[in-house]
Amino acid sequence: MRHRSVADLMTPEAVVAQRGTAFKEIARLLDEYGITAVPVIDDDGRPVGVVSEADLLRRHTGGTGSDTAEGLMTSPAVVARPGWSAVRAARVMEERHIKRLPVVDDHGHLIGVVSRSDLLQLFLRRDRSIQEEIVEDVLAGTLGVSPAAVNVQVDDGRVTLSGTVERRSLVRIVDRMCRSVDGVVEVVNRLDFDREDTEDRHGRDDRDDRADHDGHDGHDGHDDRAGRPEEPA
Repeated sequence: MRHRSVADLMTPEAVVAQRGTAFKEIARLLDEYGITAVPVIDDDGRPVGVVSEADLLRRHTGGTGSDTAEGLMTSPAVVARPGWSAVRAARVMEERHIKRLPVVDDHGHLIGVVSRSDLLQLFLRRDRSIQEEIVEDVLAGTLGVSPAAVNVQVDDGRVTLSGTVERRSLVRIVDRMCRSVDGVVEVVNRLDFDREDTEDRHGRDDRDDRADHDGHDGHDGHDDRAGRPEEPA
C-alpha cells in the first residue's frame, strides 16, 4: 500500500515571479492562471518568498510600500518537500494559514507547487479504486486476509466492512489500515472475529471482551467452583 506524496500531487510547472516583478504583472499572473499566490525565486531558482492575493490587497489598501515582488512578498517562503505525505502538507498549510506551498528539492530549487485543491484530489478517487486497494493491498497483500472473508463496500469514499476475521486484534488493524487509504472519508466497521487473542489493559480475560462483543455477560473473573460444597463421593 503506497500513499501518494506531494510529488504525486503537485503542479510541476510552477508560475513564478522574480524579485523585480511589478505589482500589476503579479496581479495579472494570479488572474490568468487562477491561482492565489506565486512564489518569488532568486537567480538560482530558489524560492525566497511568496506573494499572495492578501499581500497585493494589503499594498493596494495601504497605499504605500514597494511595487515589486521583493517588497510585497512574505519571506522566508514556507516550503514543502516532494516526499512529504499529503497529510503533512495539509497540516503545514493549516498551521501557517496558507493555501499553497512551493516544493523544493534537496538543493532548495523550486520544482513545483502544491495547493489545497491538489490535496483534495485524494478524496476524488473513484470508489472502485479505493475498494480494489483495500481488498488487494490491505487485506490480501498486507494482512493475508482472504477477500472472501471480508465484504468491502465503498460509496462516495465511505467504506463499510462486514464479515469475519480470524482474530479479534485484526478487527482494529483492518479498521486502522482502511482509514489510512487515500480517498477514504469514513469507515463503518461491522467485522466479527472467530477467536480472542488480546487482553485488555485491566487484565481481564479475553473471554470477557468477547462476551461484551456478543452482547451478553461473561464470567465474573473467578472460578465458579470456589466456595461450593463438595459433592459426596
